[in-house]
Amino acid sequence: MSQSVRTSPDGSGRALSEAYDTALLDLDGVVYAGGNAIAHAVDSLAIARAGGMRLAYVTNNALRTPDAVAEHLTELGIPTGADDVITSAQAVARLISEQVPAGSRVLVIGGEGLRVALRERGLEPVDSAEDQPVAVVQGYGGPDLAWGRFAEACYAIARGVPWFASNTDLTIPSARGIAPGNGAAVEVVRIATGAEPQVAGKPLPPMHKETILRTGAERPLVVGDRLDTDIEGAFNGDVDSLLVLTGVTDGAQLLAAPPQHRPTYVDADLRGMLTGQPEVTEAGEGFRCGGWTATAGRDRLELDGEGEPLDGLRALCAAAWTAAGDGSCTLDGGKALARLGL
Repeated sequence: MSQSVRTSPDGSGRALSEAYDTALLDLDGVVYAGGNAIAHAVDSLAIARAGGMRLAYVTNNALRTPDAVAEHLTELGIPTGADDVITSAQAVARLISEQVPAGSRVLVIGGEGLRVALRERGLEPVDSAEDQPVAVVQGYGGPDLAWGRFAEACYAIARGVPWFASNTDLTIPSARGIAPGNGAAVEVVRIATGAEPQVAGKPLPPMHKETILRTGAERPLVVGDRLDTDIEGAFNGDVDSLLVLTGVTDGAQLLAAPPQHRPTYVDADLRGMLTGQPEVTEAGEGFRCGGWTATAGRDRLELDGEGEPLDGLRALCAAAWTAAGDGSCTLDGGKALARLGL
């Protein structure tokens, strides 16, 4: 993927599962939501794997270990080994290990996933600022993480101990809706200390480095539902991406996306991995995809035609992104999106 400003989703004459050797799949909002498989995910992944595509699961959620994630996916009908799972806990543990001596104590504010990842790197997890840690690491600890854990982080950071965070996602999907994520917890410690953590997870380079090291991918495709983590991470890694609309991103957010948040491809769900992608072409002063033509007016986006709603969305993306250039589109796309049911 070129780092030049993207002004339209790309087309592909080949199924994406054939054009790329490895899918780097986000989990929450892509493969499952609230622990349950998203519609079409299990069958789509099985078909992609049978066709020779490697599947790797890349998550910013540092709570669970790779073994636990693999077991959960296998229970959902997606056969997975621990080596197929890459977590932000692993990425942040490598980042810490590159800066502190082997065997160092690290104060853990989070769950078992962080502890396992630290031990994998030869570091010793501890629970108190009084244990003389040389670093603090913070990751998602689940809804039962005690408030006192944040105080331990603050005590250590106030003494000059470096602070690391697995990721800064403000929210996380759950079975009941959107819940506070690790980024919200990081904000608590930031407000109390005035410090800034070193962050490893998507969209930052340490996570991409960890993923490529562990998968050996040569032609990876990032598949995700979040513009500010999955898609921006692909942009930072200079690799292609597929946005699926099964998670947090809606049509309005996609149309307003700045360059680093614009995916290579857009599809409804993981079935998009198994097909080619339609071309978006210029049509007079607008852009055409399938039976739809989109144009950028003075204050809003216009949409004419009929056909598959996703084709209309792709055409709208081209009109919006072209009008916005290297910024975010401020044109009103609400009426056009309503026509598509999006």
